[in-house]
Amino acid sequence: MHSDLDLARLAARVGRRLLDRRLGLATAESCTGGWIAKAITDIAGSSQWFIEGFVTYSNESKVERLGVTRTVLEKEGAVSEATARAMAAGVLKRTGAQLSVAVTGIAGPDGAVPGKPVGTVWLAWAERRGRAIRVAVQLRHFRGDREAVRRKTVRAALRGLLDIQ
Repeated sequence: MHSDLDLARLAARVGRRLLDRRLGLATAESCTGGWIAKAITDIAGSSQWFIEGFVTYSNESKVERLGVTRTVLEKEGAVSEATARAMAAGVLKRTGAQLSVAVTGIAGPDGAVPGKPVGTVWLAWAERRGRAIRVAVQLRHFRGDREAVRRKTVRAALRGLLDIQ
């Protein structure tokens, strides 16, 4: 399993890239409960590139804070491509950030539904280009207990930020 040191190194790499490009980052987290923001803010000087983070654990919070529509949540569910996309775009619309990452998933041990087993995670990365917002999404199926699924999600989110930049 990946260590906190691995996450710190990834977060530091993300920070250097953002500083070099003079870009700000915001996060929208559900299943990780703020762990991505924690990994980022563990880095000294992260206030130069990290704008803010949203922990939107409930559906109501996703609607109120990020603008995810009730229709998306009712038709697709909280753990879906559409929800991850809406979270990533929504956080950009509500902040001054140019980049965002959003995660929603089932960390376990409960919560699995048909077609969405424990370990199912949708990740989305959004980039503001002028008025347009471009979103990339990825479906992952992580193995392990609750902590392992969450830790692997944080790692995947940070690695994805390196790819989108």
